[in-house]
Amino acid sequence: MIYAFDTYYYEDHAKTVCIAFEDWTSENESDIFTEKTEVSSDYESGAFYKRELPCILSLLNTIKLKEGDIIIVDGYVTLDNDGKMGLGGYLYEALDRKYAIIGIAKNEFASPDSQRRNVLRGESKTPLFLTAKGADVDEILPKIEQMHGSYRIPALLKKLDQLSRA
Repeated sequence: MIYAFDTYYYEDHAKTVCIAFEDWTSENESDIFTEKTEVSSDYESGAFYKRELPCILSLLNTIKLKEGDIIIVDGYVTLDNDGKMGLGGYLYEALDRKYAIIGIAKNEFASPDSQRRNVLRGESKTPLFLTAKGADVDEILPKIEQMHGSYRIPALLKKLDQLSRA
């Protein structure tokens, strides 16, 4: 199973949503999980994970992960060639490196990262930015290209974003 997470922040709480789907080419989700939590920390530039990681871990407590499951986060897993981790890297460590974590970011991070790949989908000239831990980023890249939907952002990830904001 593939589990994609996104969190949206409101004034007094955060809403975290997870869409579960069977395969990279799935058109529809198998399940949707949602949780509203108190925001545990303010936004801190360069430390986004401190705010979002507790939300994802809390929602993950309601999901029974199995060996081979994959988790997608809206953001980065790795940030640079020096080993600096993004949200997905901290999640990978928090889950004892048991599950592949895939980061799909919409905005480019400035530091060079030899493990980051640009993914072009549909007719878009603007890439998505792919990073991973626990999986080979070059094996994941074609899977992201093949995800359902003809636009830059795969259809299920677009739905995930909309659900977190609703």
